[in-house]
Amino acid sequence: MIFVTVGTHEQQFDRLVSYMDKWAGENDEEVIIQTGYSAYEPKNCRFSRLYPYEEMRELAEKARLVISHGGPSSFIVPLQAGRIPIVVPRRKKYGEHINDHQLGFCRELKKRWGNIIVVKDIDKLGAVIKGYNRITKNIRNDYRSNNENFCREFEKIINER
Repeated sequence: MIFVTVGTHEQQFDRLVSYMDKWAGENDEEVIIQTGYSAYEPKNCRFSRLYPYEEMRELAEKARLVISHGGPSSFIVPLQAGRIPIVVPRRKKYGEHINDHQLGFCRELKKRWGNIIVVKDIDKLGAVIKGYNRITKNIRNDYRSNNENFCREFEKIINER
């Protein structure tokens, strides 16, 4: 199963939703999509505009692979589930965001951490899905949440005052 999430940003991401719906119609693998504010409604996929956080986590854990927009809250969930997410940044020229910050952010994160696959050209997404196991074979996912460490250090600061 492939899980796709476009986050909760108020602009559509029809480009990714329609691409994955078409892909699902041509391939023998279940695709589940969180469509957000996209206008396009999939015909070949199970979908919901929004899923509760716990269900998003469960879908990411069950999925063979996760495809996400470039918002960090969306691709951290699959990283926490031990997946290497395929990230398709939203683009201004398609009316998906107000600027191209997701593209720059994702490229920088890929360079620094190396644990996401950034797909700028959606026409190449099918090849990335097909080659996912080969592409991710040597990618380490050492993602660890820093929340516990942050809270511990923050508590020390509070207690020292």
